[in-house]
Parts: sequence; structure tokens; C-alpha cells
Amino acid sequence: MSPEAAKTYVDNMVEAFTELDPEHAADFEANGERYKQQLDSISTELKDELARVPEASRALVTCEGAFSYLARDAGLTEQYLWAVNAEGALTPQRIAAVQDFVTRNKVPAVFCESTVEGKMDPIVEATDAKYGGTLYVDSLTEEGGDAPTYLDLLRYDARTITGALTGDGTKK
Repeated sequence: MSPEAAKTYVDNMVEAFTELDPEHAADFEANGERYKQQLDSISTELKDELARVPEASRALVTCEGAFSYLARDAGLTEQYLWAVNAEGALTPQRIAAVQDFVTRNKVPAVFCESTVEGKMDPIVEATDAKYGGTLYVDSLTEEGGDAPTYLDLLRYDARTITGALTGDGTKK
């Protein structure tokens, strides 16, 4: 989920395609560089926008802990209701811990993934945080939706996060 980490995947794909079809190595390299430039653009926009958020409030609070690399690369503190693929581990104690974190750090918005909508409702109801929006992590949308490609998914998530944390786009 991190544009920075995705560049490693691009490099690995370029290398694999080049091994399979060395005649087109220059094409693979050029396409990989263009793709990495788009990833860099998304990363830069995310970091530039987050610089507007008070440091203590720079947190990514989600339902599932699927954004660790993105949070690390963007300088966000990560909190979540359950670890990746562990929705069954959600407990009242975990909800209380996330509520306390949100309140203590004056986190302006919290998020949930498209596959588990509504699970952040107790946090929104118990704190001053707003629901910042739906994030995509496990799937793309149909063509014409918010996230029909991987780059669109990253761009959409970055803009949803920054819009909500800066106050430029929160939902209640």
C-alpha cells in the first residue's frame, strides 16, 4: 500500500520481464521508470499535504492494520482495530485503546477499508474524530470507480487520507 515500497515491485517486474524477453529490455526499463515517476508523484503529494497536519495528529487510524508501510513512509503513527486478516480478534479492549489514542492525540479522522464498512462507528461516536472515508486495500473498483487501477487506488487512498486529516474532505 506504499508508493515507496511499490517501486521495488516495479524493479523486480522489469528484471523478470527482461529475463523473459531481453530484446525488449529498454522498453521494460522505460515503462518501469515512468511508472515509478507516477508512484513518486503520489508519495510527494501525500507527504506535502500531511505536512499541514499537526505532528501529534498525524495518525492513520483504520479498521485493519493493512497500511503499515504507507504509514511508515508518510510519517504517520498507525493504529487499527485488528491486525491484517484478523477481524475476529476485535475486542472491547482494543476498541477502547483506539478510542483513547484518537482522543489523546486529537486525531481528526479515522478510516475503514471498503471490505469492512461501518466498523469505525464506535470510534466516531465516542470521540471528536470524523469518519474520513473509505480506503481501498484488497480490491480495485470497476472501471469508472474510485480505484480501477493500482495507481488510482494509491492516489485515491492518499487523497482521502490527506483530505480528512487536513480538514479538506472529512465525512461524518
